[in-house]
Amino acid sequence: MDIRIYYEDTDAAGVVYHSNYIKYFERARTEYLRDNGLTVAQFAEDGFVFPVIRVEIEYKSPARLDDLLTITTLPVRTGGSSFTISHSVIRKSDGTVMAEAVITLVCVNPELKPVRIPATLRTLLESVPAPHE
Repeated sequence: MDIRIYYEDTDAAGVVYHSNYIKYFERARTEYLRDNGLTVAQFAEDGFVFPVIRVEIEYKSPARLDDLLTITTLPVRTGGSSFTISHSVIRKSDGTVMAEAVITLVCVNPELKPVRIPATLRTLLESVPAPHE
């Protein structure tokens, strides 16, 4: 998914404010699902929500006003009720990696109790070979 950096995304130093990356990752995960025929709205309607339970971000290079960034999304681990996604933020103009993240989410029901990941999502998450550790 591509994102253009606007003035509202930046801090007093003129670089993307660190917490905005979390928003970008959320959008990228949502679009990843959509691109694969699934939607967060349908999961919610079916009684499944996916709160984030862990975020690790390494900021590598500052993104600035008007940069065009690509956010990649790759499933890396799938458990019974949780899954982990990796994201990379890359500046399109020169391929510079701006940030990398590993984010873990858990599947819960409307009462916020962990439940098994729905089959349609599990199939998608497990369709990508796990990276070698």
